Amino acid sequence: VQLVESGGGLVQTGGSLTLSCVASGFTFDDYDDYTIGWFRQAPGKEREGVSYISRRDGSTYYADSVQGRFTISSDNAKNTVYLQMNSLKPEDTAVYYCNMKFGASDYWGQGTQVTVSS
Repeated sequence: VQLVESGGGLVQTGGSLTLSCVASGFTFDDYDDYTIGWFRQAPGKEREGVSYISRRDGSTYYADSVQGRFTISSDNAKNTVYLQMNSLKPEDTAVYYCNMKFGASDYWGQGTQVTVSS
């Protein structure tokens, strides 16, 4: 499984970005028990979970810090998961990583930088 993120960049406070993560070597609709989503890591901080989708029941999770501002979605036909980020704040600045948990395996993308200027 390979995960490739895109869509990061530099944006001003209050702006928006949409991140994309394309999965290869794995077909979303072929399995019914995995989670896919996003983590982030800011300089000097631990990696934290931002949002994910559970394929098992379709539920979504959002960290308190992004609830109401970020929206996760997936396009199974494209094997792609998105993170729509609105009302961005300087504290959202981080490298954003796509993550998939499938069985005992944990897959990561290479990350995409999001920088929010004040």
